Amino acid sequence: MNNITRLKADLKEIHDDPPINCSAGILNDDITTWEATIIGPENTPYESGVFKLLINFPSNYPFKPPRVKFDTRIFHPNINKQGSICLDTLNKNWSPALTVSKLLLSISSLLSEPNFDDPLDIRAAQIYKKNKDEYFQTAKMYTSKYASS
Repeated sequence: MNNITRLKADLKEIHDDPPINCSAGILNDDITTWEATIIGPENTPYESGVFKLLINFPSNYPFKPPRVKFDTRIFHPNINKQGSICLDTLNKNWSPALTVSKLLLSISSLLSEPNFDDPLDIRAAQIYKKNKDEYFQTAKMYTSKYASS
């Protein structure tokens, strides 16, 4: 299966059976570039926020992971100011069995359960460890400012 065939299969899967609070589709008629949306999970500082992500697929996808970045600013220990995401699934734990739907669910789970021990945004992790209330207030403020629908 070449990467275009696989991308079409991933696209069909996400349209036919979208993961909870997630969607994705082709951007600018280029099947190797997608825009995705994740709705912030309930009971998190990201609740009800609408987060846009950009997904770029390499020519050797699914054998290599896509590059996924948040296009919407977010205050999170595993996502930096440039939108890069620290998630094992996007790096050393990538598997060709993973689809875009599963990947978006993993990123959505990261919003619910940040990994404070492996931060990409060290400041966010430090604030959480020192003062959880300040962390939640800052994350909510970012969500309100940048991710309002």
